[in-house]
Amino acid sequence: MKVLFVSAEAEPFAKTGGLADVAYALPKALKAKGVDVRVIMPKYGSIAPNFTSKMSQLSSFGVSVGWRNQYCGLEYLNYEGLPFYFIDNEYYFKRPGCYGYFDDGERFSFFCRAVMESVKHMGDFEPDVIHCNDWHTGIIPVYLRDVYYNAPEFSNSHVVFTIHNLKYQGIYSPAILEELLGLNMGYYSDEKLKFGDCVSFVKAAIVYADKVTTVSETYAEEIQGSLAGEGLDGLLREKSYKLCGIVNGIDCDRYNPATDPNLAMNYSKKNYLMGKAANKAALQREMGLPEEPDKPIIAIVTRLVRQKGLDLITCVMEQILNLDVQFVLLGSGDSDYQDFFEYYASAYPGKVGVRIGFSDALASLIYAGADIFLMPSQFEPCGISQLISMRYGTLPLVRETGGLKDTVEPYNKYTGEGNGFSFKNYNAHEMLEIIRFAVETYKDEKAWKRLMKTAMNTDNSWDASAEKYIALYEEMCEK
Repeated sequence: MKVLFVSAEAEPFAKTGGLADVAYALPKALKAKGVDVRVIMPKYGSIAPNFTSKMSQLSSFGVSVGWRNQYCGLEYLNYEGLPFYFIDNEYYFKRPGCYGYFDDGERFSFFCRAVMESVKHMGDFEPDVIHCNDWHTGIIPVYLRDVYYNAPEFSNSHVVFTIHNLKYQGIYSPAILEELLGLNMGYYSDEKLKFGDCVSFVKAAIVYADKVTTVSETYAEEIQGSLAGEGLDGLLREKSYKLCGIVNGIDCDRYNPATDPNLAMNYSKKNYLMGKAANKAALQREMGLPEEPDKPIIAIVTRLVRQKGLDLITCVMEQILNLDVQFVLLGSGDSDYQDFFEYYASAYPGKVGVRIGFSDALASLIYAGADIFLMPSQFEPCGISQLISMRYGTLPLVRETGGLKDTVEPYNKYTGEGNGFSFKNYNAHEMLEIIRFAVETYKDEKAWKRLMKTAMNTDNSWDASAEKYIALYEEMCEK
């Protein structure tokens, strides 16, 4: 089976969030199971020179963007056995970062068309499945059905579209249809791309894709309701026959406390108590906190935005600190949240350590050195931090939403079952009560050791999810 995996970002070349992790780890898992999978993405100006210097150009050709004919170079790099293709156009992509520009609609209109044209230049690779991800790729299913339907390289192609976060839809003026996409105004209808007074790239993909997936079973249910549906819940209910949720995994080779170079001491399931203790002490030193091995560390590694449930924390921060804990945060985002946490770091220097920004090395040390990993998200399509924290023996404390609900089994003190802690409602005091319960459980050394071991034994690899994707691909191809 041949799969073309299309993403606007992918590790290790460009990353703004969890999509990049998926765009590397899932193809890697598929390839290990015998799938001929290839990844294609933009060649951003921010990709490191040690990668760009090794890329080879396969071809160059023109790409239609409405009435324009834009240059496109197709470049190739084999990274750790996985084939990557890069769409090169310096006007659109030689800029800092990936998104957030006034012309993103034009940039990713070009990208969608360039992906279709690129397949002609990949030798004997004719994809059975084109796996598209998020709004940046949403027009590809339209092109496959209505523009390239006679192209021989797509004669047996089917398309899967994965929603990683429905909040981002690629919504633009109807003028984009003719001006940039080369589609007539007949596509501006409720049955096709029309979304209010605009057009939506995500709606286009939902309507035209053969299958629509999202990154957890619970999120697939939630987006069919008005609270999480972002205005597309009616369409998703109508198309529910082709919608399913497949939970994300993590790359267990990359996130491995036994080999992670960023840790003060590597450890496995055999010596996790010693390893956790060494990394906890190192984390306390790094964050300027007293080395108190018996005091639980509550940690957060996140973007500082409202979606992540930070309002709940700001409501009860004083009460959390009164539980005799240490609090560690790594992240950046909205200035109000940054100011809030920096204030608490200055007001409680022996209890709160805050680092504004991001560091892979410090994130690894937090996963390894903390005791409780807090994720009280408003919504979370899947989440990756709770999976990493379990891998490192740090117990997640989450709100029961999306993938957090699907991957964290709450601790039952009567049966001993569970691999973390959870609360249901988006309520600060309900969260506080579960934090209090987790801190009380921490004092029960025997129960906590059992929980840590269960968390580390939880299989959060891509293996089972890759099997589900393969089954989905095969089902489409059989039809």
